Amino acid sequence: MRSDNVTKGAERAPNRSLFYALGYTPEDLEKPLIAVVSAHSDIVPGHMNLDKLTDAVKSGIEAAGGTPFMVPAIGVCDGIAMGHVGMKYSLVTRDLIADSTEAMAMAHQFDGLVMIPNCDKNVPGLLMAAARVNIPTIFVSGGPMLAGRLEDGRRSCLSHMFEAVGAYKAGKLDEAGVEDYENNACPSCGSCSGMYTANSMNCLTEAIGMGLRGNGTIPAVWSARLRLAKHAGMQIMELVERDIRPRDIMTEAAFHNAETVDMALGCSTNTVLHLLAIAQEAGCPVDLALFNEISEKTPNLCHCLLYTSP
Repeated sequence: MRSDNVTKGAERAPNRSLFYALGYTPEDLEKPLIAVVSAHSDIVPGHMNLDKLTDAVKSGIEAAGGTPFMVPAIGVCDGIAMGHVGMKYSLVTRDLIADSTEAMAMAHQFDGLVMIPNCDKNVPGLLMAAARVNIPTIFVSGGPMLAGRLEDGRRSCLSHMFEAVGAYKAGKLDEAGVEDYENNACPSCGSCSGMYTANSMNCLTEAIGMGLRGNGTIPAVWSARLRLAKHAGMQIMELVERDIRPRDIMTEAAFHNAETVDMALGCSTNTVLHLLAIAQEAGCPVDLALFNEISEKTPNLCHCLLYTSP
């Protein structure tokens, strides 16, 4: 195994002593070592539930015969960073995430990776890292936020929140109306309700083949999301056993498939920026003109998918 570089032989006794300091046992080190790369934090609504998913993934890994290690990934909330100097820092985090995850994977010689992202830049950043490191990897996202309901029963989401601000500026909505949207547009954890970059990239991760079915659409608060995470933990062990790597999955045909799904769902235009970067890392660069070619023959089936709160 790849992890033999840090666990096997007399010369690795110092390395093993540090694993023992972490509470791991000799029996743990006989199993494949799997990094669970979690973007959990208290500042991003799409990431606040990732600790639960991380535990579920670790449970799945252990059930399938692996030894999990949680390692962190950063993530900016584009919504909170919006409208001030913070937005200058968002896109650059994509490459910071890719670089730091590569560093963790290479430094510790993990046998496989389970990526748990959920927002605009860490989904593509972790896909870039997966393609670059090219060891068995699977993704499970945090899932989309539920749609909200205003006091009068109308359905709402973050898109309507932005529109409400515009209506207030135009004198078409009073402060109480804005507060109604403010309190009800984002009723749960999860990536912002609407086909923004996060939900788009989570769907395209599934279309590329790097996530299990439902990765892009199961709501963050549904128990099915936890079950998906456990299955992802189990599935990484099969990928490790069969030595199936990201570049075996992220082929030119897979990116064409993702681009087709992109057009069908009416995804964020940012997906173009990210798919080009991921394909470059995967060793199969995509021509920008291909997006136009695919869009000309792919019907747009919907513009966004919202989940209604009970």
